[in-house]
Amino acid sequence: MKILVLNCGSSSIKYALYDMTDKSVITSGGIEKIGLPDSFINIKLNGEKHKVLHPIAEHTAGVEYIFEVLTQGEYAVLKDLNELDAVGHRMVHGGEKFNKSVLLTPEVMKEFAACNDLAPLHNPANIKGVNAVKALLPQIPQVGVFDTAFHQTMPDYAYMYALPYELYKKYGVRRYGFHGTSHRYVYQRVCEYLGIQAEGKKIITCHIGNGASIAAVKDGKCVDTSMGLTPLEGLIMGTRSGDIDAGAVTFLMDKLNLDTKGLSDLLNKKSGLAGVSELSSDFRDILAGIAAGNDKARLAKEMYTYRIKKYIGQYAAAMGGVDVIVFTGGAGENQWEVREGATRDLEFMGIKMDEKRNRSCRATEAILSADESKVTVCCIPTDEELMIAMDTEALV
Repeated sequence: MKILVLNCGSSSIKYALYDMTDKSVITSGGIEKIGLPDSFINIKLNGEKHKVLHPIAEHTAGVEYIFEVLTQGEYAVLKDLNELDAVGHRMVHGGEKFNKSVLLTPEVMKEFAACNDLAPLHNPANIKGVNAVKALLPQIPQVGVFDTAFHQTMPDYAYMYALPYELYKKYGVRRYGFHGTSHRYVYQRVCEYLGIQAEGKKIITCHIGNGASIAAVKDGKCVDTSMGLTPLEGLIMGTRSGDIDAGAVTFLMDKLNLDTKGLSDLLNKKSGLAGVSELSSDFRDILAGIAAGNDKARLAKEMYTYRIKKYIGQYAAAMGGVDVIVFTGGAGENQWEVREGATRDLEFMGIKMDEKRNRSCRATEAILSADESKVTVCCIPTDEELMIAMDTEALV
């Protein structure tokens, strides 16, 4: 069985084509900086990496271009698209309707679309991916794997907001959490990597990318996570504000004469790294700005890593300690500056980083902490795509 996995993020599309007989990756890659003039696709084939500059204005065009790469030209691995047996999708927010992976029927897609306002950057991108596949391969089975599923083990006191209880019962207003497939993968993988059992361990998983979240995993179950009803809550992200005083929100609505859509655009699309730095939502550009002496870029970086550090401290307190901290995601795997800033001055918690290990690690499994550190800090590249492929195979 050949399964294509699509992971449509807010500014990127990752893909991987699997041969499920041995769970091997035939080819993989991803489009980055969608909507920006320097968008490009990375292609990994036969152990070699290739980068092709290609303008991608939005997600539908991105999916179509991935199909073109798979079937035409020098990087083609399929004679035609009919060789595919199924497509699995990363789906972000299903409210309380979807707490497990499902076949994507018209009824499911209608219910999923009703949740668009809960994840305005991601759900529409997910839908475009599904529709683009359906247009080219109308009969192929498609499966949705939801980000929220892993966090369903949170206790009620962790996921409830201190709002009138009726709002939860009537509208489902509560914390759901996201990046669940990534958090699930990296906590399981770090246990395998370190040769430990999840039971009895307290693990903090940090998925740090254009979207970012942290999860507290105790005895193999998620007990808290930084994102909430929507992916807006929690850490500072590429274009999202993360945590903000609700009073500041109403203040800005009055001062800027914003309606709810205008407010959503401000907090989801114009804030975060991009809003503070007035430079870019991409952490690589922020670092380049710092090197060029841009003080707003410096401020954005310091705010970004400080928020991560605060959540690490919170979750260590929530679990009564921490044994392992894992960094993953684009910036978490590749930017040593993020990991250094997020763990700075945490020696009192038993965290001692090895500077050489941290600076030399890029997108590879590695221990980053010093040998004498009481807390083991690791980099574990995430593999959401493999988990999605396995769920897809099981359902199809």
